[in-house]
Amino acid sequence: MKIKEVIVVEGKDDTRAVQRALEADTIETNGSAVSIETLKKIKHAHEKRGVIVLTDPDYPGEKIRKKITEHVPGCKHAFIHKNEARQRNGRSIGVEHASPDAVRRALKAAHVMMETEEELITREDLIAAGLIGGPKAATRRDLLGERLKIGYANGKQLHKRLMMFQISREEFFEALEQVLREEET
Repeated sequence: MKIKEVIVVEGKDDTRAVQRALEADTIETNGSAVSIETLKKIKHAHEKRGVIVLTDPDYPGEKIRKKITEHVPGCKHAFIHKNEARQRNGRSIGVEHASPDAVRRALKAAHVMMETEEELITREDLIAAGLIGGPKAATRRDLLGERLKIGYANGKQLHKRLMMFQISREEFFEALEQVLREEET
């Protein structure tokens, strides 16, 4: 399987993981201190072929996503769940540890993050759903992020991602229902 877009990853090991999964070109950020030169490459790739950002499901990975989004709006974003990106011994989390199937699923589900003021799901909806505050909120957000293919986020980030990915109320409540059903079992 070959992919048209250029995949932005953190490093060489991530490039190898992507290339085990499919045929694709990558740009490596070399960590969270993304250089201006790298941002220029990403912008050029975005204009010519499109870009999918695939970073580790951790704080530095989020920092890279944010920097790229600020400098190159309109890129697609793919997320690998932290359980699929965990090293066998459990000590490390990263794209490089994900299976080829997990990488392909993440890339297939890539979304464009849009800056929007339209609030389809309110903060009050998140509180009422038990996604903000409460003993099970973090677990529910984790599962919801996995179902919606938007990655794990804290309460404030979740609200922002729901808006940026333009998740409809129908999609949100359908995914939430799955999460709550899973919780009961």
